[in-house]
Amino acid sequence: MSAIVDHVIAQVVGLEIRLLACQARLQAHTDPEALHDLRTSVRRLRSLIRPLRGLPGVDQLEDAAKAVGQLTTPLRDREVLAAHLAKQGHEQAAARRVELMHGVFAQVAAAPEVERLARVVDGFPRFARAAQRQKLLRGLKGTIDKRLGKQWKKLAEALKDPAHDRHRLRLLIKRVRYAAEAYPQLDQLPAEVMARLKKAQGTLGDWHDLWQWLLRAQQEADLQPCVAGWQLSLKRAEQRCDKTLDKLLAAIV
Repeated sequence: MSAIVDHVIAQVVGLEIRLLACQARLQAHTDPEALHDLRTSVRRLRSLIRPLRGLPGVDQLEDAAKAVGQLTTPLRDREVLAAHLAKQGHEQAAARRVELMHGVFAQVAAAPEVERLARVVDGFPRFARAAQRQKLLRGLKGTIDKRLGKQWKKLAEALKDPAHDRHRLRLLIKRVRYAAEAYPQLDQLPAEVMARLKKAQGTLGDWHDLWQWLLRAQQEADLQPCVAGWQLSLKRAEQRCDKTLDKLLAAIV
């Protein structure tokens, strides 16, 4: 039990360092990947603590991480769309969205949600050690293992559903993938399964971008020239998703 607690704390401390580095990069606006890296770190943190729900300090940490995710999602979506538009030669539409991002990185770095997450992450190891001393973490390894198993079961059931929801599948795949990376000693995946998870996450991500952009085009007139191409790409992305998901299901059953 002590080993798994040590592992969780070490992972949290490592993610805290990454979060603080991302915050500093956003504040200084040193590179275009800072926001993406912040979101990835927060997602990994949420995957690490999801199996710990109900333990001291975990709910507070999860709430803080969720708030940062909600804050940054629309900003990252705009950032990705602007890059895509620029790549496709829609320079004016891209420039409008780049202009909307002016000053946003520094605002995110100083946002109350990010500051709160930094405080809560910093205090979590003390909560965990106190709970350990009070013998509140008995059977933690078994609890985590059981909850990881439930995540895999949900994913397998969703993949087998002929009317599967791609949005839900995308979230479930992220959860099992990042949880497997967070707890390699408990969730030892064959290389083929991990590769299938990554591939499925990528194809679903491409599909989700297109689906979201088509929704935005209903409200943002300057996106109308892109609609026909996006609709065609969406159909192709759906076909790629189905093939990738079939291969993932075959690898895990």
